[in-house]
Amino acid sequence: MAEVKISAKSRTEFGKGAARRARREGLVPGVVYGHGTEPVHVNLPGHTLMLALKTPNALLSLDVDGKKQLVIPKAVQRDAIKGFLKHVDLLLVKSGEKVTVEVRVNTEGELAPGGNLLEHLLNALPVETEATHIPESVTVSIAGLDAGHSILAKDITLPAGTTLAVEEDTVVLQVVGAQAEAPAGEGEAEGEEA
Repeated sequence: MAEVKISAKSRTEFGKGAARRARREGLVPGVVYGHGTEPVHVNLPGHTLMLALKTPNALLSLDVDGKKQLVIPKAVQRDAIKGFLKHVDLLLVKSGEKVTVEVRVNTEGELAPGGNLLEHLLNALPVETEATHIPESVTVSIAGLDAGHSILAKDITLPAGTTLAVEEDTVVLQVVGAQAEAPAGEGEAEGEEA
């Protein structure tokens, strides 16, 4: 995963008023923390940050007033209606350090014929991986699976250096059989007798 370089400025004003002023200027308030250091409050360029966060588990090379640090997004707050970024929490990481993140589960192939449905019990799989080598997603083949089959976390092939952060027997995907609907005539007849 490529690093995204972002310049940020430390901020000294706090509260709703300061946050609104920052957002009007196209900035997103945030906080950088981790490794036992004091939290650093920053303002980040909104458009650049929004583009960087389109990639899941983005690795950001943050330049705060000339001091460079590697961070990953830990919590992102968006406006519920308009979707713009309101606040972001960034976690300090070091090259080679292991972090626990969730990676998207993609599927490939077609289920066995018969109208079965694929149920995603986990859309994202919790894994532990090196901070500078976070996979964007994992892909699972569902080709030919029939009703009753399930794919467990241990059945998913992970990239080198990545391990599961959930129990191996956790069900990630399962195939459920299509339920037959009762013919329209039978349901109406039962309703009339009652």
